Amino acid sequence: MSAQGNVRSWSRVLAVLLAGVALVAALVVTQAPAHALTPSGEPAPVTGSATWFDNLGAPYGGCGLPQDQLETQSWIALNVFNTPGDYAMYSRPMAADDPKVGMWDNGHNCGRWVRVSIADYCTGVNDGAAGQAFCRNGQWVKDKYNGATLDMLVADSCGDPNAWCRDDPYHIDLAHQAINLFEKDGAPVGDLEPAHWGNRKVTWEFIEAPNYSGDIQIGFIQGSEKWWAGVTINHLPNGIHGVEHFTDGAWATTPMNTDMGQSYLVKPTTAGGTDYRIRVKDVTGAYVFGGREYSFSLPSSCGGKCSAPRTVVTYTTAGGGTSTPTPTPTPSPTVTPTTTPPPNPTPTPTPTPTPTPTATPSPTPTAGSSACTATFRAVSAWSGGYQGEVTVTAGASAVTSWKVTLPGASLTSIWNGVSTGSGSTVTVRNAPYNGSLAAGGSTSFGFLGTGSPSTSSLTCAS
Repeated sequence: MSAQGNVRSWSRVLAVLLAGVALVAALVVTQAPAHALTPSGEPAPVTGSATWFDNLGAPYGGCGLPQDQLETQSWIALNVFNTPGDYAMYSRPMAADDPKVGMWDNGHNCGRWVRVSIADYCTGVNDGAAGQAFCRNGQWVKDKYNGATLDMLVADSCGDPNAWCRDDPYHIDLAHQAINLFEKDGAPVGDLEPAHWGNRKVTWEFIEAPNYSGDIQIGFIQGSEKWWAGVTINHLPNGIHGVEHFTDGAWATTPMNTDMGQSYLVKPTTAGGTDYRIRVKDVTGAYVFGGREYSFSLPSSCGGKCSAPRTVVTYTTAGGGTSTPTPTPTPSPTVTPTTTPPPNPTPTPTPTPTPTPTATPSPTPTAGSSACTATFRAVSAWSGGYQGEVTVTAGASAVTSWKVTLPGASLTSIWNGVSTGSGSTVTVRNAPYNGSLAAGGSTSFGFLGTGSPSTSSLTCAS
C-alpha cells in the first residue's frame, strides 16, 4: 500500500493481520510510549502525522451529522484511542478517566474547529504500518509547502488498528480534497496532493469558529418520533460539551447518542408530546449565548417518524445573551466531496480543482430583489462539475429571510441553504441559522453543480 493511501483502507487490509499484531506489538521499540493527553484542548499547538480519507460514513459521520449538512467540507477525524503498540478494539464510549481515551475525547471534540499548518515531508517509507516506525529509511525535511494553513472542522473519528490512529496521539485524518486548498502567501497551494503529500506532519490547534455569525442549527435524526427522539446540533461557536432539555417542569441533562458528540437523545416538555426545549453548553462548560433556550417541535413533514437522515427544524429562542463571539480570522474554504470512494487501498488521485477566484456579481436585480443582492463565485471546476459559492448581502434595511434564484443551475448538493425546484430553475432559501441579516450584512451558501459554472443572472429576494 502506498504512502498516499486512504487510512480508511487499513481496516480492510489489516483485518487479516490482526492475529499477528500482538506479536509485532511486543517488539515495538520505535514508537513513543503513551502519555497523558488533555483531550479537551492541549495548551499549545501540537504536531502529529496526517493522512486523508474521501468521505464520512453514511448516513452519519462519527459526530452524528450527514456530510452534506456540515458547515464546511474541510473536515478532519481525531484519534479515538491513545494506545501506542496496542491495536486491539475497545468498547466505545470509554470511561472519561480511561488513559486509552484519545483526542476524540469520546466525541466531546466534535463540532470544534482546528487551525492546521503543513509541516515536514518524509523522504522514506511512511505507511502507518502497525508496529513500525514512521518515515522508515528516510528523514523528515522541510519544503516550500511548510507553513500553509487551513481551518478545518472536527467531524469524524479514527479508531483503525494502524500506527497513525494508535501510536501518534496527535494524528489527524483530513478530507482528501481539502489538501490542495491549504493556503500560503494568500493563495491555495494547488499541487500538494498527490506528488508532495507522503502523509506529512502537521501542526494544529483548537480555535473558536472562524467568522462566526447567526445561531446554531438543530435537526432531528432518522427514526425520531414522539416516543423517542434524537437531535443533532451544529453551526456551533465553540464546540459542544453538553445539552440540557426541559421536561416535566425541570431542566435535565440530555444523554449523548453513544459517542457521536453532536447527537443527543432529547425528551419532550411533556410526556408523549412533540414540543422540545433545550439549551447547549460549549467546550468551556458555559451555556451557549448566555443560556439561550431553543424551543422547537417534531415537524409534520416527518409524518410521525422522521425517515430522512436529518430533518432540520426552525425554532424560537428565549433568554440568554444576544451577543455572539468575536470572529476568529481566516475562514475555512470549502471543497468538493468525492461521491464514490476508491475501490481499492490505492486511490486514483482526484484531479486538482482549477481555482476561479474572480467573483461574478449578479447583474440587474429583478423586481422584488432590491432588499438583497446575490454574488456568484466559482470556487473550483473539473470535468463535468464545479463548486459554487453565492454571497447574499442585505440592502439598506435588515432582512429576516432571503431566497436566491439560480437560473440554469443543476445542483447535486448544498450547504448553508435549503434548495427547492429542479430543472432549469433552482431556488435556494436561507438555512434556519443564517436568514437574519443586518443592513449591509452578508452570508453565503455553497453547492456542487454539474456542467460548467453558470454566469446567468441571479436574483435575490427577502
